[in-house]
Amino acid sequence: MEGEEPVSPIAQLFSLPGLDVFNIVTIGCKTEGDPSTVVEGLKNTLINHPRFSSILVTGHGERKGKPKWIPTKVNVEEHVVVPEIDPNIENPDEFLEDYTSNMALSPMDMSKPLWEFHLLKLKTSHAKSIAVARFHHSLGDGMSLMSLLLACTRKTCDPEALPTFVSPTKSKAKNACWLLVAWLWFILRLMFHTCVEVIKALVHICFAGDTAAYLMGKPGVTLSTNKFIHRIISLDDVKKVKNALNMTVNDVLFGMVQAGLSRYLNQRYDLETTLKTRKTLHGVVFFNLRPNKDIEDLANMMAKGSKCRWGNSIGYVLIPLWLKSEDDILEYVRQAKTTMDRKKLSLEPLFSSGLLKLTMKVFGLTALKNLVKRIFGSTTMIFSNLVGPADEISFFGHQISYIAASTFGIPQALIIGIQSYVVKLIININVDLDVIPDPHHLCDLIIEALGMMSSAAPKKFFHALKF
Repeated sequence: MEGEEPVSPIAQLFSLPGLDVFNIVTIGCKTEGDPSTVVEGLKNTLINHPRFSSILVTGHGERKGKPKWIPTKVNVEEHVVVPEIDPNIENPDEFLEDYTSNMALSPMDMSKPLWEFHLLKLKTSHAKSIAVARFHHSLGDGMSLMSLLLACTRKTCDPEALPTFVSPTKSKAKNACWLLVAWLWFILRLMFHTCVEVIKALVHICFAGDTAAYLMGKPGVTLSTNKFIHRIISLDDVKKVKNALNMTVNDVLFGMVQAGLSRYLNQRYDLETTLKTRKTLHGVVFFNLRPNKDIEDLANMMAKGSKCRWGNSIGYVLIPLWLKSEDDILEYVRQAKTTMDRKKLSLEPLFSSGLLKLTMKVFGLTALKNLVKRIFGSTTMIFSNLVGPADEISFFGHQISYIAASTFGIPQALIIGIQSYVVKLIININVDLDVIPDPHHLCDLIIEALGMMSSAAPKKFFHALKF
């Protein structure tokens, strides 16, 4: 059939029975929702993307054959759900959490393109209306899907302009001789850290695994009691710690999560996290292996039908979690920086991606599924941090208050995703309630850890200036 495209190995993996993976994006709006405007906007943007106007044939179940994408005519109204909601509902924030969790668990109709939007006429603490999008992970990796969604938005101050993002600062140019020395030193460090980190990851996956099962689900259990929650904090509080310690925002966020997890384990299980057991728990961090996608290219692809590279292109690294009880709250940030710096100086994400592809090619899809379950079965949590727009944006005329993104379907009991938006940081936590029955308390401890860091950072900073 004309227009058919093959399905990538990663897309096949994420559509296997028992491993259906979805991306859930919650968009809070400052204005009341207008479903007709959203439907019309989607008709002019999203469905012009080939993946969002194609049916996935997985090749298993009743529809045997080679996995492929088959183009189809899309009725956008079938993908937009507007539920009836009591306007006088007692606790709208809790209702949103329950609705999102139930939505994630509900099966998706495989006879249609694998995406949907739920528009909720619901006023919460941070929004006057809510849009919850669900995308099947076979459509693309999380970074690509978020970029595509943002390509559908426009700046509030300029309705014709696409969102802008904070660009990383570039180091100042140096003389040619110094650049050559720095380049050679970088290559040596890259080779060393790649060998060390890859060997450590393989040993952990094959032989070790996390020894403490406090935050781990039972192997092979399908998550059926999940809970999505999100909180909004100030990006300035994170930058205050970042600037005081001369680190990155990501270092501070990961340190904050480690500190919160450490306190949670100590409070709930009365643990004495000694030096001996400080690194028994590990997290998984996914890396986008494709160069940062210019959302202008994605916007042109939806508007003009131009070509743009697409698909699942991700790797992962295993991160040891520093959960030792520390008197100095800033030690969690220092340990996070040490770990992250090692990972940035290695090719572990490329190796992990190659390992998944090689397993698929040599041993087949079943072996790949078992490997992925082994990876998540030997770790405790997933952590991600996405940089969002630097300016206020609107989604088809609806001014956005916040964006919260998460993943469901991966056999992991704890998934923490953090998304920035203008001067806000949105912490999104997805948990298995059988393992973590009190996610709000865990989130409170993570946020409290940031407050403690913010209070401690200036004292440490100014104390250092005196000497």
